[in-house]
Amino acid sequence: MTMDDLHDRGRENFAELVEDGAKRLDALFATVPALGELAVGTVYGHLHERPALDSRTREAATLAAIVAAGMVGPPLSVHLRTGLASGLSPAEICEVVVQTSAFAGFPRAVSAADQLNRLFEGHGLPIPPPPAPREVVLAYLAAPPAEVAEVLAALPRTEVQATGPDRVLVSCFGDDDVPGAVLHCAVTGGDVTSVTVFRPS
Repeated sequence: MTMDDLHDRGRENFAELVEDGAKRLDALFATVPALGELAVGTVYGHLHERPALDSRTREAATLAAIVAAGMVGPPLSVHLRTGLASGLSPAEICEVVVQTSAFAGFPRAVSAADQLNRLFEGHGLPIPPPPAPREVVLAYLAAPPAEVAEVLAALPRTEVQATGPDRVLVSCFGDDDVPGAVLHCAVTGGDVTSVTVFRPS
């Protein structure tokens, strides 16, 4: 792909993730459009479409790098939007800041937290946010209802993975390396609202 192709694809990807994305990009790079071509083509054209990481993981890594670099202006604002659009929950974004603090230092994390206060308020997000979906499901699994407790008694080893801001997959294992059941948990706020059990046929 040429740089023009990457820029066009990057604009399309950004516009899918962020409301009025194309207008926002034009405003951000109005003075230096060549920088916009490079940045958007690289980040949302080339990197966004690399298949090794899903978009949630890629955005979490990006947010960690932004916090570590102390960039609390447009990069944090933009990637809050694209992180949410890629399926990170607000609490997961906050946890990225907590995790980054241990490696990049508290001053940078505190600066990011201060900016997130304003950004969350501007987006109408609750402060503090409800617990992350994985956190909610782990608490649920500690004292599950009878039908889920029965699955866990037979298959006690679990892997718990959030796949979006409102859903978590729980793979349940016995002695085999293949899960004997998978629980699809829907999460709303701080509650598990439904659980669907899938078993191999």
